Amino acid sequence: MSTKSAPDTAELEPIARGSIVVGHDGSVDAQRSLEQAFELADKLGAPLCVARTWSIETAPHGTLVDFGVVSSFATVSEKVCALLKAESTAAAEKHPSVEVVYRSAFGHPAEVLLALSGEARMLVVGSRGLGGFRSLLLGSVSERCVRHAACPVLVVRPNKARN
Repeated sequence: MSTKSAPDTAELEPIARGSIVVGHDGSVDAQRSLEQAFELADKLGAPLCVARTWSIETAPHGTLVDFGVVSSFATVSEKVCALLKAESTAAAEKHPSVEVVYRSAFGHPAEVLLALSGEARMLVVGSRGLGGFRSLLLGSVSERCVRHAACPVLVVRPNKARN
């Protein structure tokens, strides 16, 4: 009997070698990163992996409990992945030649993205705009990815028009 309480990054389904990996948390800035990743994948003829993590605190409303029954990690990941696909449809339709896979996993975003970077050609992440002096700093996820990814990392900055 397993004593493990949650899946770990070793259980992530592998991606195709040379894929571009992009993290997408559902935010406007993540959507910009997704669009940039699709453009790069299209130009480079590379497969694209769109990834989202979740935790008990960040799981979308209605994914943890279904008809009064607590969902399994696999079920929550499936629901999160379905939401991710729906939120990515518009970008995917603009680039029909790009082969896309979606990954959803319980865990910290940086850990999951770093695990996926092992076979990746490039990792694309967003950086939340903090404004002023703090805008010189990267967010914690993007900073960890830049420091530890096994491939080059593109940090997509927020749209200046919004700041």
